[in-house]
Amino acid sequence: MSGSRPSGPAADAQALRVEFLDFLVGERRAAALTVSTYGADLAEFLGFVTRHIGAEPTGADLAALSLADFRAWLAKAASDGVGNATRAKKLSAVRSFFRWLRQRHGMINEAPGLLRTPKSRRPLPRALTAPDAAAVVDSLGDDAASPALAARDTALMALLYGAGLRIHEALGLDIGDLPPEGAPLSVRGKGGRQRIVPLLPVLRREIASWLRHHPAPTPDAPLFLGARGARLNPGVVQRRLRDFRRLNGLPEHATPHALRHSFATHLLANGADLRAIQELLGHASLSTTQRYTAVDADRLMAVWQAAHPRAKT
Repeated sequence: MSGSRPSGPAADAQALRVEFLDFLVGERRAAALTVSTYGADLAEFLGFVTRHIGAEPTGADLAALSLADFRAWLAKAASDGVGNATRAKKLSAVRSFFRWLRQRHGMINEAPGLLRTPKSRRPLPRALTAPDAAAVVDSLGDDAASPALAARDTALMALLYGAGLRIHEALGLDIGDLPPEGAPLSVRGKGGRQRIVPLLPVLRREIASWLRHHPAPTPDAPLFLGARGARLNPGVVQRRLRDFRRLNGLPEHATPHALRHSFATHLLANGADLRAIQELLGHASLSTTQRYTAVDADRLMAVWQAAHPRAKT
């Protein structure tokens, strides 16, 4: 920056922005993408301030901005369709800028730190259709290298979809964890929480079919083994399913975890109680399970739009 230009409160805000970006490059050694993103976010913010106060702002104007001014900026971004995650990112850039203004130029404005960061909405669970989920369970083992691996893959997919287990929960099971006939399966989930999951007869049949191929079916042996005899690695399962979905035209979200989502979504669609689904999934909070109601509502809306005579009017 030229030494003839004013600095500090007398400087125009755009000059301070450039000085801040130079600081990021020269002193913070920030990545080029970070500097570019901060520069764009701050340019957008300063453009709003210019329109908001009716003049090009100076450093003193920035120091005088009120909490209401910052809220107006975030509200304008929201009305323009900017999502929560992006608004949170922009706010982070502005906060960094104002921290630097305080440290480098003594311009104090507490308002950015008092703003509540917009919360990112958790993405809705992406379930498979019932036919796609059935295709994964019934056909993933078709191209396996051996009948044993085919039986293993079928049993594992059946357990993910038929009992709603997470992949690490299923792969963490030992043979001794399997309950006697008629008893439910006890699963240790996130945070060490125990839950009880019924094992449908079809699941027991698929697991029994795999156990007939298991090389060492002792109680302390892993239920699902890899090709070299160790506990099956999640990455192997994910790769198998990735290759299968691409060969069979399934959506890219056809993953092991999508089978768990499908378990919950299909139960809900068929009238299962939300509290019961919460217990089956092992969710600590009902609000987590309630995300599936939004998924089901989306499905119902799609059916309505496709079938109702007034949907297009």
